Amino acid sequence: MVSLPEELQAREAAARQRVEELQAEAAELAVRLEKARADLSRLEITRETVAQVLAELSAAEQAPEVEARDAPEPKAPAPHGIGVMAVPPWREGLVVQVLPDVYRDIVEIVADAQGPLQAKQIVPRIGLEATTAKIEGTRGKLKRLVERGWLDEDAPGRFTLARHDGDADHVNSR
Repeated sequence: MVSLPEELQAREAAARQRVEELQAEAAELAVRLEKARADLSRLEITRETVAQVLAELSAAEQAPEVEARDAPEPKAPAPHGIGVMAVPPWREGLVVQVLPDVYRDIVEIVADAQGPLQAKQIVPRIGLEATTAKIEGTRGKLKRLVERGWLDEDAPGRFTLARHDGDADHVNSR
């Protein structure tokens, strides 16, 4: 007959071994997840770069000196986003409605804010759960909006509406 202390030691050893196996499995999954995120990031950047180059080439072929007010209304995106930049660079006369829905929501939230906002403050306002993944995804969108001239990042991680010669009142205009 096995004594109670021996049985408990055997069960503890088995539980410890299972914990170690699960930790190893979790570490492997974390490495695979990071690789998948890196692959996704490279693909997103590649797609955006190709779309930007194609849009610039298309615009240069059509009318190199077209004024913003003479520019045609935004067209529906081509299948799979080919030849279309999801977030166009800001220019005089361009309204927030040209942005994809989530980007438009972000710009409008920042425009309505009393002061600078952080990604973690914006995430719940656009209807997302405040998880690290959603916050980082939103931070990427905020950085893209800064890059394209829609927003400013006055301090690291703190976003405000970009000022374009006093046109901030026109963010929600149609």
